[in-house]
Amino acid sequence: MSGNISPSGARDAALALHRFGFGPRGDAMTRLAADPRGALLAELEHPEAALVHDAGLLDSGEAARAVFDFRQERKAVRFAQRAQQTMVANGNAPAGAAQPPNQAPKPGPGLPQQIYLAEAKAHFDRALEADTGFVERLVWFWSNHFCVSADKVRPLVGAFEREAIRPHVLGHFADMLLAVESHPAMLAYLDNARSIGPNSIAGQRQHKGINENLAREIMELHTLGVRTGYTQADVTSFAKVITGWTIVPPRNRDGGGEFNFNPRMHEPGVEAVAGHSYTGMGFDQGAAVLLDLARHPATARHIATKLARHFVADDPPPRLVEALRVSFVKSDGSLKELARTLLLSPEAWTAPRAKLKRPGEWLVAGARAIDIQFPDVRPLINAGNMLGEPLWRPPAPKGFDDVDAAWMDGLAQRIDIANQAARRASGAADPRQLVETALGPLASPETRQAVARAETRPEAVALLLMSPEFLRR
Repeated sequence: MSGNISPSGARDAALALHRFGFGPRGDAMTRLAADPRGALLAELEHPEAALVHDAGLLDSGEAARAVFDFRQERKAVRFAQRAQQTMVANGNAPAGAAQPPNQAPKPGPGLPQQIYLAEAKAHFDRALEADTGFVERLVWFWSNHFCVSADKVRPLVGAFEREAIRPHVLGHFADMLLAVESHPAMLAYLDNARSIGPNSIAGQRQHKGINENLAREIMELHTLGVRTGYTQADVTSFAKVITGWTIVPPRNRDGGGEFNFNPRMHEPGVEAVAGHSYTGMGFDQGAAVLLDLARHPATARHIATKLARHFVADDPPPRLVEALRVSFVKSDGSLKELARTLLLSPEAWTAPRAKLKRPGEWLVAGARAIDIQFPDVRPLINAGNMLGEPLWRPPAPKGFDDVDAAWMDGLAQRIDIANQAARRASGAADPRQLVETALGPLASPETRQAVARAETRPEAVALLLMSPEFLRR
């Protein structure tokens, strides 16, 4: 550290990077030490800080149409193969025609997996290359709050994050909420695309009914939170309101795979949700409910608590939660102001470093600290799978847990990953110097001693990555 940097500045720089970012990379700790909070706040002033510009990535509609075509081609190949096999079995095939020429499936991942891998690389590259990573951490937080699963909508998960989350990370909660709930990935993941009002034109003809999954999760997980006063009747009414929020069939060349409001599926009439009455205004009826839920007092407290829990502590300081709640209400849900309030609150900086980094954050922090490159993203994906946090594959609509208890059992697996990473790391840097660049004043005497006494360089690097100071925010 430079001689003109105060010990408190150095410590705050290290804390800024580990608690609010993805950990130090290169000389980041030295560069931030003069004004750690200012460096993080400066990230919020770049309106496109969260956006991904990559012409090679498909939007959600393009991905849906491409995968539809891919699957149709696969079906045609299988049909041709079965027909040929039947002819051969019956003795009706021409000589030498036992297998259709050039019809064998191509080796390697299919198109849905290819799309997923391309999106995963863009996702991880942003975190690995970020200066401090605060805005990118916000992207990860909101992407988990409004989660969808690759197990159900694999080709769309990356586009969902790029289209519904990233553009609004520094915008307003209400805008993100509308973008998320009307995105094809969410409509498919929570089964709203096929939800039909019983008294709609389609409902009367097909005798099909509503699906309450999306309505319930919006209220319970995305906005108000559990046990906040709404009733089952509210859920049912809200589910009726968002009937007709569906997806253009991907077989359509014009707009296939994109959001569509279908009035023939929409339940007509007035509905009451959470104490408000909403007239039959088609798509606008659902948008009005979302806006009121975004501005509900319970939503402000729910979001404030989750944000404080994610960045600071499993049991977050009450004064920090209250400051975030007030900021959310006063700014009409400005997520940029919410992030500023987090950074400017003393409690966010003075809370003990007791909270475990989630597996994905720890993996990225480790790669940044020891300078590992990932031209192929699959090792990162495989490591996340091993550690129990598979990318964009949460176990339930509530997303991955954000408390230590969910991740303690996976610490043994982190040792294996740390050893593998240490063997891949560049041999140029002295491990004792890595302690300075990766932890600086956060490193305890015990950690410094363990690294210094390691018998080999890989062992020293693994000990650094598994040190309590590196594992925690």
